[in-house]
Amino acid sequence: MGILYLLALAISITGMVVLDRRFGLFFWRDARRAAIVLAAGVLFFLVWDLFGIGLGIFFRGETSFMTGLQLAPELPVEEVFFLTLLCYLSMNLYGAFSGRGGEETP
Repeated sequence: MGILYLLALAISITGMVVLDRRFGLFFWRDARRAAIVLAAGVLFFLVWDLFGIGLGIFFRGETSFMTGLQLAPELPVEEVFFLTLLCYLSMNLYGAFSGRGGEETP
């Protein structure tokens, strides 16, 4: 049961990829630019998390659904997947609502 949350995040990211591919929202419009934006967003939020952890604001929640693997004290590996999902979802929504996406790709 220790990987259930990580598995749910991976399935959700896969769903984002499928939507992106189907409607050309983010990576299928400009993969290079999308990779840079996604990496910058995840990095920004990881730094934010590290500052919050360092200041004693953020703590890792203990649950049986998580792997227990940590990248740093109080920073579980699932956080990177969550931040990736958050940023990817945001960019897909931007692509959908800005009129930049929506064209069907063959």
